[in-house]
Amino acid sequence: MLHSCNHFFHTAAALTTPEPVPERGRASRILIANDQEWAARSVETILVAEGYEVQRAYTGRQALQRAFELPPDLIILDNQMPDLSGAEVCRQLRADPRVGHATPILLSTAGPAGRQQRIEAYQAGAWEFYGQPLDPELLLLKIRIYLQVKGAADRLTEETLVDELTGLYNARGMLRRTEEVLADARRNQREISLITVVLDDTPKVEALEEAGLLARRMAEIVRGSVRAADLVGRIGPLRFAVLSAGSPREGAERLADRLVTALHALNNGHGALDIRTLIHDVPLDEVARADARTLLGSEAL
Repeated sequence: MLHSCNHFFHTAAALTTPEPVPERGRASRILIANDQEWAARSVETILVAEGYEVQRAYTGRQALQRAFELPPDLIILDNQMPDLSGAEVCRQLRADPRVGHATPILLSTAGPAGRQQRIEAYQAGAWEFYGQPLDPELLLLKIRIYLQVKGAADRLTEETLVDELTGLYNARGMLRRTEEVLADARRNQREISLITVVLDDTPKVEALEEAGLLARRMAEIVRGSVRAADLVGRIGPLRFAVLSAGSPREGAERLADRLVTALHALNNGHGALDIRTLIHDVPLDEVARADARTLLGSEAL
């Protein structure tokens, strides 16, 4: 919890730190989780005045729900919430790929920050632990630095060709590799086929487990069902693509059937899952005109 006092507001009003640069046309989003209204409101007032968008949560479980529904750019957790400690919430956030290790998480406490508390906070994955009295100017400067680091990490993730969660090609990587395979197929007169497999993100799917874990399990099943020479990529949250060179449509149909059978193992007793496959086969007389983006589906890229 964060204490409020007149000095807190006077110092914040005198700050000359510029407003945060919006990311992708929006202000940086900060989640504050604190069951003490006056403490949370005091921090919210300062952040809003600096141009940040603020979300609120009042319990640890509510903080988890808010963070997973609309991932924030930075999170401030009170260490003494009524249901879960800030450190426990931090551990759960770090373990989930929707937040991961690149999102700055700050823990705060109503009293002085003791050494053991700091150690526990850092062990849980926090970037900072604040006690009282709080220096609002220092807090804002650190938040700006942390958000710059997160922005750099986000840009790096977008620029890479590998999906961080599954280790497969991401949409960008799959597009590039498909273009390369098409170029080779044109030179060597080889037909290709691409299978897209989708697990619908329905309430039934959400009941199984968190989306990140489900995507990892899907990736393992898809990768284990294809040939070593096939290219596999994750091109959507629960959408995967398999590209085979030199494979006729009959072979692609058999592979699609194997994938559906294997993926039904994910139901965990929650009933049949809606698994859809789509086969794009490119015969020799169409290879010259084939387009990688059209094959993969523009909605996934």
